[in-house]
Amino acid sequence: MEIEKKVRKVLKFQELILSQPNNMISISRLDSLSRRLGFKQFESGRFILKFPHVFEVFEHPVQRILYCRLSRKAASQIEQENEALLRQIPDAVTRIRKLLMLSNTGRIRLEHVRIARKEFGLPDDFEYSLILKHPQFFRLFDADETRNKYIEMVEKDSSLSVCEIERVREREYRQKGVDAEDIRFSFIVNFPPGFKIGKYYKIAMWKWQRLPYWSPYEDISGYDLRSLEAQKRMEKRAVAMIHELLSLTVEKKMSLERIAHFRMAMDLPKKLKEFLLQHQGIFYISTRGNYGKLHTVFLREAYKKGELVVPNELYLARRKLAELVLVSPRKARLDKELANYRRDGLENDVKSVKRDNMEDDFQVKENGNGDLDVGTESDGDVDSSDASVNSDEGDSSNENALLGKLWRPKEVNISVCGSYAQGRIFTIAELVQVLII
Repeated sequence: MEIEKKVRKVLKFQELILSQPNNMISISRLDSLSRRLGFKQFESGRFILKFPHVFEVFEHPVQRILYCRLSRKAASQIEQENEALLRQIPDAVTRIRKLLMLSNTGRIRLEHVRIARKEFGLPDDFEYSLILKHPQFFRLFDADETRNKYIEMVEKDSSLSVCEIERVREREYRQKGVDAEDIRFSFIVNFPPGFKIGKYYKIAMWKWQRLPYWSPYEDISGYDLRSLEAQKRMEKRAVAMIHELLSLTVEKKMSLERIAHFRMAMDLPKKLKEFLLQHQGIFYISTRGNYGKLHTVFLREAYKKGELVVPNELYLARRKLAELVLVSPRKARLDKELANYRRDGLENDVKSVKRDNMEDDFQVKENGNGDLDVGTESDGDVDSSDASVNSDEGDSSNENALLGKLWRPKEVNISVCGSYAQGRIFTIAELVQVLII
């Protein structure tokens, strides 16, 4: 979920960049538009620089201003995800059919499905590419009382009315060979680490596991639900309903707020969070995201060490974006021209200032014998013969005096340096280089 927090922000910037012409946007415009997403001023620029493997900042060749676009790896990840989304269109049709069969009336509001389309692995245009292209399965109509669009199933298919938990029970029975009566109505329960289980709680759990209930795909309109036994069965049926709803998602997880959209259609409890906390061995609720306001419900049995036990193609394509987010920015190959942005002129100015000061300080002349004649304008009484340096003979005092003349620090010519210091923020290395001059 900590990774999910970063990926969620990256996806907002990706959608913003892809909505612009030529799939690129200037940094100034990105900063103004990102404030609608909850970012402060200049925060968007710092954010995209943290992920150089996802976003690429470059200088426009004509306008000479900084622009932002997606990197090649990020564009390849989006293309791979779209291809995986198109290949699993038949599975998406089956998921919508099973979702409609979970409803009591056989219809679900179109807007609720559109909000949760990413979780169910549906394309953005699923209304046309799935609903309207399969009239033998779905029917789209406007409700007279609410004037909202609804999706309705044409015919109920009994072959799709098998819950995922029933397949899990069959697999457990074949692998472990346990008593069929004990697992007939049971769920896989994995309590979190450190969860203390008392003796009476174990007895209550054993009774609850053996309690029969109605299937989520079964029509219960003809049953009397006023008895205490019927209420207990309805409570366990609600657990099976949420279990089946999470099983229909791509990543076996969904936010609590989006599950609440299907509460009326599937007869789920009103206090949904408290209800799920009573079954911590089956579901896991995470509050990591949006400062604790976003609650994400996971199916415990589908995950192991933070990864899906049975991953699918679309899940693996989405995980590649998380891998790009986690790569360190130090390993990114930055553009050399952008990294040296307005540095070439600074280096040339520094060299010219250094050359001018060196010419003012001393003059170097190379003789044919390999000797150096050094003369200074400030000290006119220094003879060139005293300052000559020979490899065979030399006076130590004269040599020290010569080195003192060569390495004596001079005052920085501020007037010359001001030509390139205006509008420039120096780094520590550049300030040291200028002070050495």
